[in-house]
Amino acid sequence: MPSVTFRPRAFVRVAGPDAEDFLQRMVSNDVAASDRCDALLLTPKARIVAPLHILRRGPEDFLLLTEPELGDVVRSQLLRARFAAKVEIEPEEHRSWLVLGGEEVLDERPQGEDASAEEVERWRVESGIPHWGQELDDTVLPAEAGLEETHISFTKGCYPGQEPIARQHHRGKVNRRLRVLDVDGDVTPGDELTFAGKTVGRITSAIDGVALAYVRTEVPPEADLIAGAGNARMRPA
Repeated sequence: MPSVTFRPRAFVRVAGPDAEDFLQRMVSNDVAASDRCDALLLTPKARIVAPLHILRRGPEDFLLLTEPELGDVVRSQLLRARFAAKVEIEPEEHRSWLVLGGEEVLDERPQGEDASAEEVERWRVESGIPHWGQELDDTVLPAEAGLEETHISFTKGCYPGQEPIARQHHRGKVNRRLRVLDVDGDVTPGDELTFAGKTVGRITSAIDGVALAYVRTEVPPEADLIAGAGNARMRPA
Protein backbone atom coordinates (compact mmCIF):
# COMPACT_ATOMS: atom_id res chain seq x y z
CA MET A 1 0.00 0.00 0.00
CA PRO A 2 1.41 3.45 -0.87
CA SER A 3 2.47 5.99 1.73
CA VAL A 4 0.55 9.25 1.89
CA THR A 5 1.33 12.61 3.45
CA PHE A 6 -0.61 15.85 3.83
CA ARG A 7 0.91 18.53 1.57
CA PRO A 8 0.56 22.14 2.77
CA ARG A 9 -0.24 24.36 -0.21
CA ALA A 10 -1.55 27.73 -1.32
CA PHE A 11 -4.01 27.71 -4.23
CA VAL A 12 -4.63 30.37 -6.88
CA ARG A 13 -7.40 30.17 -9.48
CA VAL A 14 -6.70 31.58 -12.94
CA ALA A 15 -9.85 31.53 -15.03
CA GLY A 16 -11.48 33.33 -17.94
CA PRO A 17 -11.47 33.49 -21.74
CA ASP A 18 -7.77 34.46 -21.84
CA ALA A 19 -6.58 32.11 -19.05
CA GLU A 20 -4.60 29.69 -21.21
CA ASP A 21 -2.91 32.40 -23.28
CA PHE A 22 -2.14 34.43 -20.16
CA LEU A 23 -0.49 31.51 -18.36
CA GLN A 24 1.45 30.57 -21.49
CA ARG A 25 2.95 34.07 -21.40
CA MET A 26 3.70 33.93 -17.66
CA VAL A 27 5.04 30.50 -16.67
CA SER A 28 7.91 28.33 -17.86
CA ASN A 29 6.06 25.21 -18.98
CA ASP A 30 3.46 24.50 -21.67
CA VAL A 31 0.06 24.58 -19.97
CA ALA A 32 -1.68 23.74 -23.26
CA ALA A 33 0.13 20.43 -23.65
CA SER A 34 -1.53 18.49 -20.80
CA ASP A 35 -4.04 18.73 -17.97
CA ARG A 36 -1.33 19.08 -15.34
CA CYS A 37 2.27 20.19 -15.30
CA ASP A 38 5.01 21.53 -13.07
CA ALA A 39 6.19 25.04 -13.90
CA LEU A 40 8.03 28.06 -12.53
CA LEU A 41 7.18 31.70 -12.14
CA LEU A 42 10.42 33.54 -12.85
CA THR A 43 11.94 37.00 -12.83
CA PRO A 44 13.15 38.42 -16.18
CA LYS A 45 16.64 37.27 -15.11
CA ALA A 46 15.35 33.70 -14.62
CA ARG A 47 15.49 33.70 -10.84
CA ILE A 48 12.75 31.64 -9.21
CA VAL A 49 9.76 33.52 -7.81
CA ALA A 50 7.72 30.40 -7.09
CA PRO A 51 7.51 26.74 -8.07
CA LEU A 52 4.05 25.77 -9.35
CA HIS A 53 1.96 22.71 -10.03
CA ILE A 54 -0.76 23.63 -12.52
CA LEU A 55 -4.03 21.74 -12.94
CA ARG A 56 -6.39 22.37 -15.83
CA ARG A 57 -9.98 22.01 -14.64
CA GLY A 58 -11.69 23.21 -17.81
CA PRO A 59 -11.10 25.03 -21.10
CA GLU A 60 -10.85 28.38 -19.27
CA ASP A 61 -10.13 27.28 -15.69
CA PHE A 62 -6.73 26.54 -14.11
CA LEU A 63 -5.68 25.95 -10.49
CA LEU A 64 -2.14 26.85 -9.47
CA LEU A 65 -0.63 25.06 -6.46
CA THR A 66 2.41 26.58 -4.75
CA GLU A 67 4.13 26.73 -1.37
CA PRO A 68 1.96 28.04 1.50
CA GLU A 69 4.05 31.19 1.94
CA LEU A 70 4.05 32.00 -1.79
CA GLY A 71 0.35 32.20 -2.60
CA ASP A 72 0.14 35.96 -2.20
CA VAL A 73 3.39 36.43 -4.12
CA VAL A 74 2.09 34.39 -7.06
CA ARG A 75 -1.26 36.16 -7.14
CA SER A 76 0.34 39.62 -6.90
CA GLN A 77 2.83 38.95 -9.70
CA LEU A 78 0.11 37.61 -11.99
CA LEU A 79 -2.19 40.55 -11.23
CA ARG A 80 0.55 43.05 -12.08
CA ALA A 81 0.99 41.41 -15.48
CA ARG A 82 -2.71 40.96 -16.30
CA PHE A 83 -3.30 44.32 -18.03
CA ALA A 84 -6.25 43.85 -20.42
CA ALA A 85 -6.33 40.04 -20.29
CA LYS A 86 -9.80 38.68 -19.55
CA VAL A 87 -8.83 36.53 -16.60
CA GLU A 88 -9.71 36.27 -12.90
CA ILE A 89 -6.88 35.61 -10.44
CA GLU A 90 -8.18 34.68 -7.00
CA PRO A 91 -7.17 32.48 -4.05
CA GLU A 92 -9.05 29.28 -3.35
CA GLU A 93 -9.19 26.90 -0.38
CA HIS A 94 -8.38 23.22 -0.84
CA ARG A 95 -6.59 20.38 0.92
CA SER A 96 -3.80 18.44 -0.73
CA TRP A 97 -2.16 15.06 -0.17
CA LEU A 98 0.94 13.59 -1.79
CA VAL A 99 1.31 9.91 -2.59
CA LEU A 100 5.03 9.25 -2.19
CA GLY A 101 6.33 8.37 -5.63
CA GLY A 102 2.96 9.25 -7.17
CA GLU A 103 0.64 12.17 -7.82
CA GLU A 104 -0.74 14.96 -5.68
CA VAL A 105 -4.44 14.58 -4.88
CA LEU A 106 -6.86 17.36 -3.92
CA ASP A 107 -9.73 17.46 -1.42
CA GLU A 108 -10.04 13.72 -0.78
CA ARG A 109 -7.32 11.76 0.97
CA PRO A 110 -6.12 8.88 -1.21
CA GLN A 111 -5.83 5.38 0.20
CA GLY A 112 -2.53 4.57 1.84
CA GLU A 113 -0.62 4.52 5.08
CA ASP A 114 0.32 7.75 6.82
CA ALA A 115 3.96 8.54 6.15
CA SER A 116 5.98 9.97 9.03
CA ALA A 117 7.79 13.28 8.63
CA GLU A 118 11.09 11.38 8.61
CA GLU A 119 9.88 9.01 5.88
CA VAL A 120 8.73 11.94 3.72
CA GLU A 121 12.01 13.79 4.13
CA ARG A 122 14.10 10.71 3.37
CA TRP A 123 12.03 10.03 0.24
CA ARG A 124 12.41 13.67 -0.87
CA VAL A 125 16.16 13.82 -0.29
CA GLU A 126 16.90 10.45 -1.90
CA SER A 127 14.72 11.46 -4.87
CA GLY A 128 16.68 14.71 -5.27
CA ILE A 129 13.53 16.84 -5.00
CA PRO A 130 14.33 20.46 -4.08
CA HIS A 131 12.23 22.24 -1.44
CA TRP A 132 11.49 25.95 -1.24
CA GLY A 133 13.60 27.63 1.45
CA GLN A 134 16.18 24.85 1.43
CA GLU A 135 17.21 24.10 -2.15
CA LEU A 136 15.11 26.75 -3.87
CA ASP A 137 15.00 30.51 -3.45
CA ASP A 138 15.42 33.63 -5.57
CA THR A 139 19.18 33.08 -5.93
CA VAL A 140 18.83 29.70 -7.66
CA LEU A 141 18.72 29.09 -11.41
CA PRO A 142 16.35 26.31 -12.53
CA ALA A 143 19.13 24.31 -14.20
CA GLU A 144 21.16 24.32 -10.99
CA ALA A 145 18.27 22.60 -9.20
CA GLY A 146 17.68 20.07 -11.98
CA LEU A 147 14.30 21.55 -12.98
CA GLU A 148 14.87 21.89 -16.73
CA GLU A 149 13.34 18.52 -17.66
CA THR A 150 10.33 18.75 -15.34
CA HIS A 151 9.41 22.44 -15.16
CA ILE A 152 10.45 24.04 -18.47
CA SER A 153 9.34 23.82 -22.10
CA PHE A 154 11.88 24.83 -24.73
CA THR A 155 9.31 24.77 -27.54
CA LYS A 156 6.62 27.18 -26.28
CA GLY A 157 6.54 30.95 -26.66
CA CYS A 158 8.09 33.67 -24.54
CA TYR A 159 7.63 34.19 -20.80
CA PRO A 160 9.56 36.17 -18.17
CA GLY A 161 13.03 34.63 -17.89
CA GLN A 162 12.80 32.71 -21.16
CA GLU A 163 15.81 34.31 -22.84
CA PRO A 164 18.39 33.59 -20.10
CA ILE A 165 16.92 30.10 -19.65
CA ALA A 166 17.37 29.40 -23.39
CA ARG A 167 20.90 30.84 -23.45
CA GLN A 168 21.98 28.70 -20.52
CA HIS A 169 20.35 25.60 -21.99
CA HIS A 170 22.12 25.94 -25.34
CA ARG A 171 25.41 26.80 -23.64
CA GLY A 172 24.94 23.65 -21.56
CA LYS A 173 26.88 24.67 -18.47
CA VAL A 174 26.13 25.88 -14.97
CA ASN A 175 28.65 26.38 -12.18
CA ARG A 176 26.90 24.14 -9.66
CA ARG A 177 24.21 21.48 -9.54
CA LEU A 178 22.01 19.92 -6.90
CA ARG A 179 23.31 16.44 -6.04
CA VAL A 180 22.32 13.58 -3.78
CA LEU A 181 25.14 12.58 -1.44
CA ASP A 182 25.80 9.42 0.53
CA VAL A 183 27.11 10.60 3.89
CA ASP A 184 29.24 8.95 6.55
CA GLY A 185 29.11 10.98 9.77
CA ASP A 186 27.13 13.94 11.04
CA VAL A 187 26.24 16.73 8.65
CA THR A 188 23.71 19.54 8.92
CA PRO A 189 22.24 22.01 6.41
CA GLY A 190 24.67 24.86 5.88
CA ASP A 191 27.79 22.72 6.24
CA GLU A 192 30.37 23.46 3.57
CA LEU A 193 31.71 20.73 1.31
CA THR A 194 35.43 20.72 0.65
CA PHE A 195 37.60 18.86 -1.84
CA ALA A 196 41.36 19.14 -2.21
CA GLY A 197 41.35 21.91 0.36
CA LYS A 198 38.80 24.07 -1.49
CA THR A 199 35.17 24.80 -0.72
CA VAL A 200 33.12 23.21 -3.52
CA GLY A 201 29.58 23.17 -2.19
CA ARG A 202 27.08 23.38 0.62
CA ILE A 203 24.68 20.95 2.29
CA THR A 204 21.04 22.06 1.96
CA SER A 205 19.14 19.11 3.48
CA ALA A 206 20.27 16.07 5.47
CA ILE A 207 18.82 12.98 7.06
CA ASP A 208 20.70 9.94 8.41
CA GLY A 209 23.14 8.74 5.77
CA VAL A 210 21.99 10.92 2.88
CA ALA A 211 21.96 14.61 1.99
CA LEU A 212 21.24 17.13 -0.73
CA ALA A 213 23.88 19.68 -1.65
CA TYR A 214 24.82 22.15 -4.33
CA VAL A 215 28.20 21.01 -5.67
CA ARG A 216 30.40 22.73 -8.21
CA THR A 217 30.28 20.98 -11.57
CA GLU A 218 34.05 20.65 -11.93
CA VAL A 219 34.23 18.28 -8.94
CA PRO A 220 35.00 14.72 -10.17
CA PRO A 221 32.02 12.35 -9.80
CA GLU A 222 34.02 9.93 -7.62
CA ALA A 223 35.46 12.63 -5.33
CA ASP A 224 35.62 12.01 -1.60
CA LEU A 225 34.20 15.16 -0.02
CA ILE A 226 34.58 16.46 3.51
CA ALA A 227 31.26 17.65 4.92
CA GLY A 228 30.93 18.98 8.45
CA ALA A 229 31.98 16.17 10.79
CA GLY A 230 31.64 13.55 8.08
CA ASN A 231 32.55 12.45 4.60
CA ALA A 232 30.36 12.36 1.51
CA ARG A 233 30.30 11.03 -2.02
CA MET A 234 27.97 12.04 -4.85
CA ARG A 235 25.50 9.49 -6.18
CA PRO A 236 25.46 9.08 -9.96
CA ALA A 237 23.47 11.90 -11.57
